[in-house]
Amino acid sequence: MNVREQTQKFESMMLSPFACLSADTAGRARPEQECPIRTPFQRDRDRIVHCKSYRRLMHKTQVFFYPVGDHYRTRLTHTIEVSQIARTIARALRLNEDLTEAIAQGHDLGHTPFAHAGETALRNIMGSFNHNEQSLRVVERLEKGGQGLNLCAEVRDGILCHRSHLKAKTLEGVVVRYADKIAYLNHDIEDAMRAGLLPNEQAIPLSVREVLGENSSSRFTVLVSDLVEQSQGKAEISMSEPVLKAYNELRDFMFAAVYRSKAKDEEQKVMYILEGLYRYYEKNPDSLPEEYRMIADEEGKERAVCDYISGMSDRFAVRSFEELFIPRSWAAL
Repeated sequence: MNVREQTQKFESMMLSPFACLSADTAGRARPEQECPIRTPFQRDRDRIVHCKSYRRLMHKTQVFFYPVGDHYRTRLTHTIEVSQIARTIARALRLNEDLTEAIAQGHDLGHTPFAHAGETALRNIMGSFNHNEQSLRVVERLEKGGQGLNLCAEVRDGILCHRSHLKAKTLEGVVVRYADKIAYLNHDIEDAMRAGLLPNEQAIPLSVREVLGENSSSRFTVLVSDLVEQSQGKAEISMSEPVLKAYNELRDFMFAAVYRSKAKDEEQKVMYILEGLYRYYEKNPDSLPEEYRMIADEEGKERAVCDYISGMSDRFAVRSFEELFIPRSWAAL
């Protein structure tokens, strides 16, 4: 019995009957020889962490695009926080931590530059664009020169279904969806205070603070503890009614105070940049990198341009726009 088989035996003995065992995976689109050390879900996590799209998350902002300061969240730090919260919940519920982590690490790979403003811009241009669907496309089609990462079905399903209107087939996938919600609301509050959009945590409605607490640490504790208590020994993941009500009220408050506030004043500029880039590459598909020219030949230039732009970091999108549309300075003679 090799190390992988020992791990899978341990999973069958120790994990919840509601957990997804790696030995029971529905498998990959292209069958592969098993690793003697890592389970299939561990391999998927490693493939995601080592892919180019994952590294670009470092330069994609979370809410405040192009912020001045070293402490604002990026898509990468958000992903790490989601993974940490999701693993905490999965461990408490005796679910499969490796599957949970793989889904969490891959859930935002398809996010656009400039946070949700970029997603809105591409949706307006394309008619339909959702970052969860693009994340799935990244791992199935775009990575590894068009071969994709060949991830397990459960990981792909969790990546696609991390948005609220979808439900993953595994509890691990549902846990990541909740962890994503818990992470972004809490760290967006901290970033909003850093940006001066919220004076302090006392600005949060009293009815929310009475349930979730007065600070970030308390909110994390209440939300995660409630989720674990309500889901223990059950085939579903849920929050209690009072905590869910407080969470939804906090979310509504953040949309009013931050997401639709002065923090989004730059949205028209984002749309102008991305639409400019899209129209340029649509007219000049030969200017795309080779891998995207291949997509243009196979799936159409609109699809290729969308894939290329959605994968850009904030700073690369700005630099590309400047190079294409801003006159260069002449060197002094």
